[in-house]
Amino acid sequence: MPEIDLVVFKEAAASNAWAAIFPELTLGLLALGLLALELILPKSRYDLIPRIALLGQVVLLVLMLFPAPGGSFTGEETFGGMLYHSGYGDAFRVLFLLTSIMVTWMGINSLERQTLPRVEFFHIVLVATAAMMLLVQSNHFAMLFVALETVTVCFYVLVSYFRHTVHSLEAGLKYLILGALSSAMLTFGIVLLYGTAGNPQLPGSTQEPMNFLNLRLFLEVNPGNVVAIIGMLLVLCGVAFKIGAFPFQIWIPDVYQGAPTPVTAFLAVGSKAAGFAVLARLVTSVFPPLNDVLVPVLTAATAATILFGNIAALTQRNTKRLMGLSGVSHAGYLLLGVLAAVSVDWAVGAVVFYLYVYMIASMAVFGVLNHLADTEDAGLETDDFADLGEKHPMLGAVLSIGLGSLAGIPPLAGFIGKVLIFVAAFKAGLYGLLGVAIVGVILSIYYYFGWMKLAMFRFTRVVPEDVQVKAL
Repeated sequence: MPEIDLVVFKEAAASNAWAAIFPELTLGLLALGLLALELILPKSRYDLIPRIALLGQVVLLVLMLFPAPGGSFTGEETFGGMLYHSGYGDAFRVLFLLTSIMVTWMGINSLERQTLPRVEFFHIVLVATAAMMLLVQSNHFAMLFVALETVTVCFYVLVSYFRHTVHSLEAGLKYLILGALSSAMLTFGIVLLYGTAGNPQLPGSTQEPMNFLNLRLFLEVNPGNVVAIIGMLLVLCGVAFKIGAFPFQIWIPDVYQGAPTPVTAFLAVGSKAAGFAVLARLVTSVFPPLNDVLVPVLTAATAATILFGNIAALTQRNTKRLMGLSGVSHAGYLLLGVLAAVSVDWAVGAVVFYLYVYMIASMAVFGVLNHLADTEDAGLETDDFADLGEKHPMLGAVLSIGLGSLAGIPPLAGFIGKVLIFVAAFKAGLYGLLGVAIVGVILSIYYYFGWMKLAMFRFTRVVPEDVQVKAL
């Protein structure tokens, strides 16, 4: 038998800094712990398990916000170059954990109305959150693909979790079929990039073509390679599905409506943020040599996404479909920020800030939806919120603030987020797209304020008494 060279394995093991992925490991262990508790605890005490999941995430959040001195890995590559740690990635990790905490809290309330297994729901949420955290730190297409597909498989289960309802099963089937198609496109794109950059007959070829830095160096030498350009476009198509960008947004209304409300919130915030984290990284760090093709494609997608999302939302009355289609328009604004980041460095920070604001506002709206929903939460219409402010003042206020922030009304944080994106677009010279975005904001005021008016203002025409007598 040939002698095994252990040097390669020793070198790989030396870069395995497990402390660098402490949050992901903690979430994984917590997820396994929930399943163990289900075996140990009596059924009468199963109600403790979701609360343990919530408490564990809150403790982890505190540890992430106040790390121990000397424990930072910012600017370092670990696990053989598979992961790259940065402040950018850490900001997204905190966002994902905040999202998971809110989804867990909503899940506790939602599952109390159902006769379904509960522990598995929180287990999957934790696994998906850990996978998102790894995804934003990916420095290698193999890691990116594995993390992204882990997230996607978790959502396959979560979307159809209310298996006793037709809407949830239909949403799960649609998400599965279209998700598989997007995964195939992403995989094919990665394969084309791998095969091209690893071809020794081409200048600048590399033995590690799936590493982001090596791939960029190859693309700089071969900016006109047709196969590499096709591979890039296919990768972008796979990511566009995750963020709901045109023309890959077709699944959003049905899936958002049919999925359980906590899962819809998770999709709207967590999945979208993960997709934009990956997209911004690829656009600014991997694909700049192909900007001659990349910029026009993103420009067209941005304009179409903003216009489609806002126009389609104008006539919607189902609240979850409305949030889904309006979320498409927000994906367009975020695409504008990513496009601006090609030439304006701080635009990436504007995208991160916008995602935090979008997370808070969306969770406020979905939290109200989750509180008011019955066992079947797919049929809530905007008319069901009539006089909400009179019946439940606190819920009405939360809903109004959330909708106002999504619409970008000053002085709410959503206004600041849009201003930052628009200023970055102006600095980047994207004047046409900036005009489209302003039109989109104007359109969004109609449907956001229509919903808000129903919830907070009651317009009743008072008929004078003498007119009533004459009518009689």
